[in-house]
Amino acid sequence: MPPAGSLTDKQLHFFDANGYLVLGSFSSAEEVKAMRDRMAVLIDGFDGAGDVFSTKDHRQVKNDFFFKSAENISFFFEEKAFGDDGCLKQAKELSINKVGHALHELDPVFKKFSFGENVSSLFSSLRYKRPAVIQSMYIFKQPGIGGEVVPHQDNTFLYTNPPSCTGLWLALEDATKTNGCLWAIPGSHKNGLKRRMIRDENDTHFDHPSPTYDLKEFVPLEVKSGDLVVIHGDLVHQSFENLSLVSRHALSLHVTKENPTSATL
Repeated sequence: MPPAGSLTDKQLHFFDANGYLVLGSFSSAEEVKAMRDRMAVLIDGFDGAGDVFSTKDHRQVKNDFFFKSAENISFFFEEKAFGDDGCLKQAKELSINKVGHALHELDPVFKKFSFGENVSSLFSSLRYKRPAVIQSMYIFKQPGIGGEVVPHQDNTFLYTNPPSCTGLWLALEDATKTNGCLWAIPGSHKNGLKRRMIRDENDTHFDHPSPTYDLKEFVPLEVKSGDLVVIHGDLVHQSFENLSLVSRHALSLHVTKENPTSATL
């Protein structure tokens, strides 16, 4: 039986046409449990020193803690995790937005997935000769406070020339419209990259303003635990707040054909 990442001609055609592809049962229940259990251990050892993550406030791109996380396992809190007194309103394991961005390099459990046969065969199918895993993050989408991720294209933040980023989004829990699944505009990758984030020695900025998108064009990508969503770097995608009582854990990898000329996470 071929690896789960070996794509058929039909799957490749769908990905080329739509800019995304859902691969059912990409990871086994045992693999999913291993990653969730490992993250629980990492959180247990976390001392509480982190930062707040927001996709709506781009001042974060100038944050040293954020950029240094590219080479570390760093913890980011939800915006709504803190009360007026500055203290967490609930346990830390229910307050963290994500952990990143070097799990694939520094943790053996996540490294095993990131460089495993399934992922390797997937990028062989996508004609990547020397894929480079640029970042990895464990996303919690906490119940009640899980923040939205605004519409964006991954190539904006992880740019190569030519653009080559592909995102892998592995569901570690069922993801539904209720608890904040991904939404995407099918075929939007064909319209090209709309803007880049540029980092120089003085500042970090975008070369163009953020486009406005019609929410009616987005379709939900509801998936089961263990399913993988493959995302073209120019695909416009987002997720809404999680106002439900159920979390939506996921592991995200971003992979390019070479080291980015502007890696901004």
